[in-house]
Order: sequence, then structure tokens, then C-alpha cells
Amino acid sequence: MKKLLGFIVVVGALAGIAYFGYTFFYSPGGGTKILSSRMNYENAADRLDDLVRRVDWTQNHVQRRANLQLGGKKDLAQNLPEISQFPLPVNPARTGNVVTAEILTSTEKSGTGIDGIMVEMAQAFNRTNHQLSNGMTGKIIIRKIASGTGHEYLASGKYPADAFSPSNHLWVQMVRAHGVKMTRVAEQMVGNIAGVVMKEKVADRIRSEYGELNIRNIIDAVVQGKLVMGYTNPFASSTGINFLVTVLATFAGGDPDQMLAPEVVSSFESFQRGVPFVALTTLQMRDSVINEGSLEAFVMEYQTYVNTPVLGSGYEFIPFGIRHDNPLYAVGDLRADKMELLQEFAKFAERPEYKKVAKTYGFNPDMDYQSPFEIPPGNVLVRAQKLWKEKKDAGRPIAAVFLCDVSGSMRGTRLNRLKRALLDGSEFIGPENSIGIILFSHQVSEVLPVKKFDLIHKSSFHAAVEDMAAEGKTAMYDGVVVSLKKLVEEKEKNQNIKPLLFVLTDGETNIGMNFADVSDVIGGLSIPIYTIGYEANIEELKRLSSLVEAASLNAGEGEIEYKIGALLNAQM
Repeated sequence: MKKLLGFIVVVGALAGIAYFGYTFFYSPGGGTKILSSRMNYENAADRLDDLVRRVDWTQNHVQRRANLQLGGKKDLAQNLPEISQFPLPVNPARTGNVVTAEILTSTEKSGTGIDGIMVEMAQAFNRTNHQLSNGMTGKIIIRKIASGTGHEYLASGKYPADAFSPSNHLWVQMVRAHGVKMTRVAEQMVGNIAGVVMKEKVADRIRSEYGELNIRNIIDAVVQGKLVMGYTNPFASSTGINFLVTVLATFAGGDPDQMLAPEVVSSFESFQRGVPFVALTTLQMRDSVINEGSLEAFVMEYQTYVNTPVLGSGYEFIPFGIRHDNPLYAVGDLRADKMELLQEFAKFAERPEYKKVAKTYGFNPDMDYQSPFEIPPGNVLVRAQKLWKEKKDAGRPIAAVFLCDVSGSMRGTRLNRLKRALLDGSEFIGPENSIGIILFSHQVSEVLPVKKFDLIHKSSFHAAVEDMAAEGKTAMYDGVVVSLKKLVEEKEKNQNIKPLLFVLTDGETNIGMNFADVSDVIGGLSIPIYTIGYEANIEELKRLSSLVEAASLNAGEGEIEYKIGALLNAQM
């Protein structure tokens, strides 16, 4: 990043600085840093006013209130999609003499290519037609599913698979905390490590100030405002839950009994003040660092790190937390033949040829790294997630607008699913946050003003969602500028708020403004825009979300309720 002095001496750049300028990030103790060239906030706000004047929009505030069911439980498991939404990359035929064992397997080893080590091992094992002691043939089934989601299915009992192979042991402990029996079959299927990734120049700066580059000093640097880093949602991400636990364990001196003590909670709040956002995906954070966004460091598994070409030089990997050794656990009281099958598969995975393949794919790194603290009990981990939900914004209330597509293509099942997702997802919105709803088709309409999400406003929210009807074309960017104007107004009332925009749509813009009209304004305002595409043009939505370090999701009919719920649980 170029220093400000360099621009002062270049007279010809002064006009550009005045309007597009440079975005400055101030970190207490760390000084002012220039992050990227973009329109400054004041000029972006002025330009936004010009754009809003071009939009055909109205205020049609909902006049009724819906009846609410009080005491609703916030539980993502209630909205879990059918298990069929998660593919079976290894799915052998079931015949009369075959015994199968299905393993819920984390995505970094149940995909294809370098992310398909468990798939390859299971396919090879099945080809051996291994005979069990009862004379039956044993076959392994692999289901591809993220560790956090797999934990939700097992903990809720919604899908009691035969076995579970998450990225790390933390998820197993949390499943146990819900009363599910988990029996270890293998401590490690393939080895992996979680780490903080940062640019070498940032790492050198931390070393010069702290003497050593380790997780303790990284955490201290964040608290002191000398490092800007992000991590992933600990409800969904293995690296995210590991990092959360590592921060709490560090403040607790490695004592699991003290991880949730008041002084540790206070220290965690101080840490969170230095975290600009918690991402939904590692890629979201990686792109922020690479593209000179606000983040200087982020979390990632080693296997992903070594297989990401852009990180091949100029970056450092600093291990933290418990190891990600991809254990294998049997779920519940399995029949003896299924348990035997899992044990035989674990032995098969120990063969030298698969150790070699795993190494080729980036697993089993050449690091003599061991976990610096014991794995906490499952009930502590569950409480740690709840603590994160309460404290992640470090006392900053959120002001959010839901911008909803009600164009003609949303008519029928799509709109009904969206309504259900918003109504269910509202259970994850804290009452200290402020919420509004804006609808767009060929016109834009504010149906719910941004207000505190108390019971009265929540009942109006439900009514506004229930009354949605679909017709017309798709003026998405017209809706974006009106929504941003509402958030800017909230920011003017309270500079401490954290503004967010959620865009829910199924299609491409076909009327009104386009991306080029609004991109500079969005960048200058620095308001994150999370996009949820309903079988949409996801590349267009990714482009919109990537402007200010947000994420884009694509959901099918069977999973939109769960994905929106998970997003709101993480952000609201």
C-alpha cells in the first residue's frame, strides 16, 4: 500500500483524492492506514442522493400487525433441509448381502480432486468387496456435508447417520453435549492444521513490535488495534469455532473451567472491537486480504492454504488451536457389523499409498505442531457459541434493511419459501437491532421503516412479509440505492451502528440502474451487502457482495430457509 506522502507530492493526484480519494482505516495505536482507492464517504453519500432522485419509489408502510407466537425457540435445526440436499459422492448399490455404513464427511475431503481424499479411499475400499466376520460384504457411503451442518443433523437427531468425520474433534464434543453417543473409530483419517494467514510485511511488523509471531501476540495485537483480522462463523466453520475457542482459551490461560469467566468474557469483547467482521466463508476473507481490503490477516486450514496459488508467496501461515485431524466417530449404538466395517475402513486408510496421496493433496503437513490446550467439554463449546452470538458486535447495534425481490418471476413457490425463510429467520434477530424492509420489482417500495426490533416492530415485520405479492420486472439496483439511503440516514442518527443490507432475489436486473451506476457509491459508503440468490445469477450477486467484504449465497428451494436462518444467526 502506498503511503500518503507519496500522494501529497504528486500534485496531479490531488483532485482524485478530493473526490475518489483513499479509504482510511484508523486503528487505535496503529495509526491511519490507506487501504484502497475509492470514492470517499461524503461524496458517496452526495452521489447516493442523486441516484435516489432517479428512482421511482414510494413509502407504503404496513398498517397492521401480525399475531406472534411468543417463546419461539431459536434453533437452526428446525430449518435443516432434507438430507438429500447433500450429495453422496460414494453411494454403492445395496444388495441383500451388503452391509453399508454412511459417513457424514467434511467438504475438504468429500469433494473432487485435492478435496476428495475420503471419496478416493472409500471407492478403493468398496472395490475390495471386503468380507466382514458375519460373511456379509462391507461398503462405505460418503455424504458430503460441512462439519457444522453435520453436527446440527446429529445433535438434533434429524438424521442419525452411522458415522461422522468432521474436520476436528470440537464438533464431536458438541454432538455429545446433546446426549448422542459418539465412539471414536480413528483419531486421524488425514492430518491438517488451522492457522492465521497474513502477508509477510504484516508478519514482520508484528515481530518487530512483539518479538515473536504467535497466536498470543496476534490476539494482543488485535486488542491493541495494531492488527485487523477476521475469522469465520463459529456456528458453521471448523476453523471459526477453533479460533473462537483459541481466543477464549488464551484469555483463560488454557483452563477450560475459566473460558467463560467474567474476566475472559470482558477480554473477548475487547478483542471483538478490533474485528471488523466475521465472515461466512474463508474465501470472503481471503479476497479481502488479497485485494487490499481492511483485513490484514485471516484464518484458514493448511490444506487450503497450500493449494491456493495466490498465497504461494508473500504470505505466512501461523498455526493455532487444536489440530484438524479429521477423526472418524461412530454415531449411537451401531450394530457390530457396521462398527467392524468402520474399523476396517479406518485401517484401510492407513495404507502407505493413501498417506502419500493425502500428502500430495496438502494434508499431513510437515509441522511438529500439537494442540496447546485440551479440547473443552461439549457444553462449554455450546455456551461459547452463544457467547459469541451475544458479544460478536462488541456492543455495536446493527441497522439492517432486507431488500426483497417481488418481481413476477418470484410468484408462487419461490415467494412463499422466501416468506417462510424471513419469518423463521426473524427469530435470530436481537431486539437491540433495527430492521427495515424494502421491496422491489419494476418499482421500489419501503413497507417497513428501520426501527428497533421490539415485539411491536417484529409483529409489523411479520405482517409486511405476509403481505408480499409478486409482479413486474426486476429493478434490483434501484432497490439497492434506496436501501442504502435508509441505512445512511440511520448512520447519521447514530454513528455507532453497524449498517448491513441483505438482498434476496432470484433473477437478473432487467430495468432501472445497473452495477456500473452504483458500484463506486457502494464502495465509498462501505456498507456490506449480503446477497442471497434463489437459484439466481450468482456471479452477478457475488460481484455486488464483494465490493465491501460481504458474502453471497445461492440457495435452492429445499434449503433457502436454512441458509437465510444461518446467515441471520451469524450476522444479527
